[in-house]
Amino acid sequence: MSKFDDIRPFYDEEVNDALQSVSKHPMMKALMRFTFPDRDDSFWLEKLENVHSIYDFQSKVIYQTVLQILEKSSEGLSTSGFDKLDKNTSYLFISNHRDIVLDTSLLNLVLFEKELIMTSSAIGDNLVGKKILHIIAKLNRNFLVQRSVSIREQLSSSKTLSDYIYQLLTEENRSVWMAQSEGRTKDGNDVTQQGVLKMLAMAAGDSSLIDFFKNLKIVPLSISYEYDPTDALKMPQLIAKSKNEVYVKNKNEDFKTIISGVLGQKRRIHLHAGKVLNQELDCIAHQFENKNKQLQAIAQIIDKSIIGNYKLWPTKYIAYDLLYKTNLFSDLYTEEEKQLFERRLEMRIKDSDETLRKHFLEMYANPISNKMKYEQKSTV
Repeated sequence: MSKFDDIRPFYDEEVNDALQSVSKHPMMKALMRFTFPDRDDSFWLEKLENVHSIYDFQSKVIYQTVLQILEKSSEGLSTSGFDKLDKNTSYLFISNHRDIVLDTSLLNLVLFEKELIMTSSAIGDNLVGKKILHIIAKLNRNFLVQRSVSIREQLSSSKTLSDYIYQLLTEENRSVWMAQSEGRTKDGNDVTQQGVLKMLAMAAGDSSLIDFFKNLKIVPLSISYEYDPTDALKMPQLIAKSKNEVYVKNKNEDFKTIISGVLGQKRRIHLHAGKVLNQELDCIAHQFENKNKQLQAIAQIIDKSIIGNYKLWPTKYIAYDLLYKTNLFSDLYTEEEKQLFERRLEMRIKDSDETLRKHFLEMYANPISNKMKYEQKSTV
């Protein structure tokens, strides 16, 4: 027994038995028929029989799934920054977070194609309540963030999670993906929570905070979808937040969001891998002695990288101009692109609901507002 058994993915020797236990499940059948649309069931059943490791499953099955998603619901994936990464080095990708499944799936597709070390990725246990979803997550090298534990257990759970991430990066040479904050960003404001960094630092032991974070080799990751396939689904939670109300999810809301994210139209997608944090951390060590100040500064440099390298698609500029009733960015999009966006807005939001319309436009426009703020700071 390992202290990580409750959160870890499958070991390779467990993979084949786990796959065979779910191969005839309706959800697995649907996934395989989507992945291999021109093949009969015997083709993928035989393929699953010959999967004996997580790498096998990711490279022979999930890679094809993600290619199908891109073909059916996007106009392509572009990348930048990954050529600066070393093929034999593990990295901690700290990322903005838009989609429950796709963010990590797209990153691993890129890492696989560029022969870089693929990630073990954090996922909230609230998202894999169904046994079949939990098994698929473990097959895809996801580890659990235990959000359903009691307040009394949270400290112990966070320490276990921190130790596991540190073990993956430093002992197993396994890259790790995790979101910069708990849950997906609903309003387009990408902000690194200090709590995430504090959790990571629980494994620091006797190391200085700065040396510890340098050892993790943090790569800020910027993910940008031209269209957010779950934009309308995020509205109720944003409305509740604006009213200081507690939002309670419907029973199958997360599952519906996963399906919408996979199948909904995204148009173009861009992933940018920022520079590994190193000299910036040395500067922080010289500036601050207080650990909380250091954590705050680390969060800020992650934010600066994610926001600064976030790909601004025409939809962002259109939303900004509509929201603020301006033509400031009108030279960065076409009339046809504007009409398409306005049609999407009309289909999702009633004309009479000004509050919803504002939240919808802010979701797309806020990355521009945030980038402008950072650019202003850097010129002061």
